[in-house]
This record gives sequence, C-alpha cells and structure tokens, in this order.
Amino acid sequence: MAESSAGPREPVLVVADVHKIYSSGTHALRGVSLAVRPGSVHGLIGANGAGKSTLIRIMSGVETATSGTVSWQGEPVSWTTPSQALAAGMAAVHQHTPLVSTLSVLDNIFLGRKDSMRWDVARREGELRELCERMGYDIDPHQTIGELSTGGKQMVAILQALARDAKLVLLDEPTAALSPHERDVLFSSIRRLRDQGTTFVYVSHFLDEILALTDQLTVLRDGQVIVDAQTSGVTKQELVTAIVGQRLARVEQQNSAPDRSTGEPLLVVDGLSSPGRFGPISLTVHAGEVVGLAGLLGSGRTELLEAIYGADRSAAGTVRVGEHRLRHRSPRAAVRAGLALVPEDRARQGLLRDWEAWRNISLPYLSSMSRRRLLPERRRELQITEQAIAELNIKTPSPEAPVGELSGGNAQKVVFAKWLYGPARVFLLDEPSAGVDVGAKADIIQLIRRLARAGKGVVIVSSEFEELLGVCDRILVVRRGQIISERPVVDTDLHELTALASGL
Repeated sequence: MAESSAGPREPVLVVADVHKIYSSGTHALRGVSLAVRPGSVHGLIGANGAGKSTLIRIMSGVETATSGTVSWQGEPVSWTTPSQALAAGMAAVHQHTPLVSTLSVLDNIFLGRKDSMRWDVARREGELRELCERMGYDIDPHQTIGELSTGGKQMVAILQALARDAKLVLLDEPTAALSPHERDVLFSSIRRLRDQGTTFVYVSHFLDEILALTDQLTVLRDGQVIVDAQTSGVTKQELVTAIVGQRLARVEQQNSAPDRSTGEPLLVVDGLSSPGRFGPISLTVHAGEVVGLAGLLGSGRTELLEAIYGADRSAAGTVRVGEHRLRHRSPRAAVRAGLALVPEDRARQGLLRDWEAWRNISLPYLSSMSRRRLLPERRRELQITEQAIAELNIKTPSPEAPVGELSGGNAQKVVFAKWLYGPARVFLLDEPSAGVDVGAKADIIQLIRRLARAGKGVVIVSSEFEELLGVCDRILVVRRGQIISERPVVDTDLHELTALASGL
C-alpha cells in the first residue's frame, strides 16, 4: 500500500450524516459518514441491500440525499446529474459500462469530450499512449469494443475516466466477470494510478480483493456504517462478522465434506461434444449428489452446461434424465425432461427484469397453473411466489415488485425459485453466487444442500474453487474442453484443483 495513502492530507471526498428515504418509505441510508483521502483506494463493502448502490448513486450525482452533506475537495456540493460530478473530477465506472461496441477503442475513450471534435486522429492516439503509460497497460486504439474481452472493456472505461481528467474514480464491482489474469492487470493499473495521485472508491463482494488492494475500508449494514478503518487493521473474519454477523461463519463450519448417500443415476451424458467448444465429454450425476465443474474461463464449462440443457443445437452425443433420453435439442424439451438451468447472466438469460417477481417465478410452468392450460390463475401464481419469498428469504417489498429493482442476491434467488416448484430433477447452476454478497451466498449454499437432501441432482460451475469444495461431493476439472480429472472432495484441496485447472 502506498505510504502516502496513510498520510494526514485532507480528504478529497467527505460524506457526512447522509440519509436517504425513498417515497415508498424505505430508509436506505441512515446517517452514513465517510472520508476518502487523495491518492488512496477506499473499499466499500456490505451485503446486498446494505446501501452501497444508493451511496454510490448519491456520490456520483445520480440521486440526491434526503439529508446530510457531500463535500468535494473541501466544498459542499449538490450534484443532480452524473455529468456535473464528472465535470468536477469524479467518474463512475460501473460493472456494465455503456461503451459503444461498434466504435473503436480510441473513439470510445474520447467520446463526448467537448474538445474531441477539434482533434485529429494522431493527436488522440498520442494522448491515449500517454494514458496507457500512466496505467501501465497497452491496447490497440483501432480495435472495436465488440472485439474486446470483459477485462479489456473495463480498462477502456477507466481510460475513458482518465481522459476526462478524473481525480476520483468510483469502481463498482469491477472484477465480477474478469479472469484471474485480467484481475491482476486491473489491480496493477489501480495501484500504479494510486501512486500517481488518482483516488479510487472500490466496491466489491470479494473480501480478499478488499484486503489486498485497499488502504481504507467502510462496511455498510442496513444503511449504517458498521466499520470504518484502515484495511491493515482488519481481518477477513472481522469483515464477515461486520457484514452478516455470525451467520456465514456457521455456514463455513458446515462446509466439511458432505455426508450424503446418493441414489440412482439422474443425469447421464455420453460423448457430448460441440465443434470448437468442448468434448467429447461423458459424466453421470446421481440423485442426491452435487457435482462441481472446476475450470478457468474459456475451459468450456459454461458451454457444456448449455449443451446439456439443449441450448446448443450443434452439439452431438446423448443426454438422459432418468430413463428419458433427450431426442430433441431445445430448452423446452430439457424442461419437460426435468432439467433446470440457472444461467451465469441472470439479467439477460434468467429473468425478465421489468416483470414482477410473481410472473418471473411462475413462467416456466405457467400452463400447469392455468385454467384448462389456457387462462393463468393469478391466485395460484401469487401463492407459489409468497411461498418462495418465505422459504428462500427473498427480500422484496412485495410479489408485485419488478425483479429489476431487487438486489443481485435476491434476483438470483428468484431465478432459483422459478424451478423449485415444478418437476425439475436436475439443476444446472452456472456461477450461482457470482456478484452476490456473502449473506446471499450463504443462503444459496444452503439451498443447494437442501436440493441434494431432497434427492435432486445438482451440477455447479464456479470460478471460486473454495465454493465447490464446500458444497460438492465430487469435482470434475475441465480444461480446454475436456474433463481431465475427477476428484472426490474428501481427496482434494484448493491447491490441487488450481494446478489441474491451470495445467501446472
């Protein structure tokens, strides 16, 4: 950590006793105060619904506080738009930054800057080279955004902020979809820029990242500051306790090897392959068993789940659920056979964000909740939704709330709830806890265990091998489209899985 970050310099951003009360009566922030010092990385963490997003929106000018003050460089400010904050020197980089995929890197970085129309290409390229040197990162200025990896897009968003002379950059879950290598590159650039004087507010669910990268941290819970301290004086366990109390600690104590007896084969995959993606792959999942797929990004793990589910029409091989062979490759046929998929991209593939929770939950089996399979019975749909809200601890104002207004963890629980009250026998889970806080992660782990105890079969893809070790019976290691090893959880550990998956 930079020595300067611990110095006595005056804060560049001060939030003092900020409250936010919405018209619905929700008290999202309750007297939040924090100070961000120049040339530092300030971590902001908390469970979904703790108030992080609300605070970020207030600091960046998207929303205004009900009461309290925000001061920028020693002066109170009352920004009402992000452009005002940006003009003052504060830029926000969100997880899904709205870059223009058809334009080049160069055009995106300088897009919207008032003086950009007066610049020729050579001059723009020269400034971009200087920005890249500051970050210690190299990129082709003429490559289109659509050709970049997720990590590349994230770096372009930061370059875009620097091109607008941002003094403070708000990073909201920047590594949620990055590979380990991309994350290392991002961290290196953040540290380099911090040491040059750029200030960061870093929002993340990954506690290891917070401990490794930040100089100061603030923990929010239920709209209040629980911890505000130098990172060097806080342990991971103290962070977990501050975020969710002793709840996750109890779950982690249960994360020893599961003691479950398994039944008959529920899912049998034989010689499944997809040209240029993976295969041939064969595997079996038994009733009451949780099987993990451990692999790095690009290993073919997600593509395998999608092919089992029938979303890849080019895949060849056989898939059986119980005694039923899937002869037609389509998600509809997979659902009829008893397969359920919880996709990685829940916003795009798993939910209709503008629809209410009750309509999302009843959608897969709507015909069975309809009179004569034609006229939906809303009463039955609401009954199932209320049951799901109670059983899964979904935090929502009501079943009528649009799913797009829920936190990430609660939206993920809605995706699970879609499948829990129908005939699904095998659950295919792709990064089920990605982008959710530690409390929601604990709930999801418990839900997976509950499915196994009920005799379901579960297949999990996760980038967090610790998560697989905590909930699975067996782990299959996937590399370059092949299963290269199978390990019972009791006979492996994190170091072996990492070595196998990375080809060491």
